[in-house]
Amino acid sequence: MRAFDRKQHGGSLSVWADVRYGSISAESRCPRQVGFPPNNEKITVDEAEAERILAIFCGYLKLGSLNLLLADLRRRGIVTKVRTLKTRETVGGIPFTRGSLAHLLRNRFYIGEVAYKGEVLKGEQPAILDEALFEAVQAKLNDRVNNHKAKWTRSESLLIGRLFDDHGNRMSPSHARKGHVKYRYYLSAALLQGTAARAGSVHRVPATALEALVIKAVRDHLKPSQPIDDRSLVYTHVARVEVQPDQLVIHLAEAPETKASCEKPSTLQVPWRKTPGRRRREILLPEGIRPEQVRPIRSESRARLVASIARGRRWLDELVADPTASADSIANRENCSARKINMTISLAFLAPDLVKAAIDGRLPYGMGVARLTDLPVEWSKQHQMLGLPGQ
Repeated sequence: MRAFDRKQHGGSLSVWADVRYGSISAESRCPRQVGFPPNNEKITVDEAEAERILAIFCGYLKLGSLNLLLADLRRRGIVTKVRTLKTRETVGGIPFTRGSLAHLLRNRFYIGEVAYKGEVLKGEQPAILDEALFEAVQAKLNDRVNNHKAKWTRSESLLIGRLFDDHGNRMSPSHARKGHVKYRYYLSAALLQGTAARAGSVHRVPATALEALVIKAVRDHLKPSQPIDDRSLVYTHVARVEVQPDQLVIHLAEAPETKASCEKPSTLQVPWRKTPGRRRREILLPEGIRPEQVRPIRSESRARLVASIARGRRWLDELVADPTASADSIANRENCSARKINMTISLAFLAPDLVKAAIDGRLPYGMGVARLTDLPVEWSKQHQMLGLPGQ
């Protein structure tokens, strides 16, 4: 596959084999990406830049992902074209973004065509890309777009494609799992592209809470007369949401009557602040003990205590719901003693503030399962026996 005619334009394309297998050498790199520098107002071919364009197109066809191609270009030191202004200042020479890279891959200029007023015309410039290669890249790009749209309709992330940080980076949905629990969030594309310095002041946000806040703000503002589900509400009325440190800026989509009157679309400013990643925890202090003398409960003891409380509540519910159930029958099933069953069930009667303190890890050292079982049913007496302040 040739990029352009060596006899007509000069130069060599022996670099094709290297491009085909993704092994462009450092010596063949050029800081400019456009293969047509002007020469006395006539477009000519710069072979080094043409090879670079060829490498980018082949790289996308091989990797099939803008994010993977962005990472590969950064690894190889390929940046945007450097331009010199009339003031002799230079611009460019920075890592590609998804937008600039997608624009380059869509540019028909490289196959000798020019887009003008919605038409594609034959240009005066020579083609530096084989048309089959260009069309293969377009087909893969279109396929990715269609897959993205289909994924959006199935995605539980309602703000996908509409959420941005305050530096203009798109925020993409992601998630993490802890046990059987799934935690959804949105992550700045700058982090995904390995350029954290370009990320906004807030680069990661919890998805569920943010979506709920946006939907409530839009509903309260529009007060729709007809029932509409959350996904349709976002798709129809939300154009863009920008995450700032102290607020969300929601740009509403223009309604048909708004377009006709040439009015600007509405913008909502919703107060918001990201919840700190680590909450401040104060240990419940026994009476007469200074804070510096108290150690918090060990994480292993806390996990064992919380699990025991849950187990005791489950067994208590079983005894209440099933007349045939007893401590002995549960003990036989769990392969333990009836006494252990009764002691564990007693944890189901712990005061709510003690349960919450156990879950948050705010109990002092030594307040484990053995210490909290078989306490009085009255919550005030529980605090007295443990030497902890009442709530």
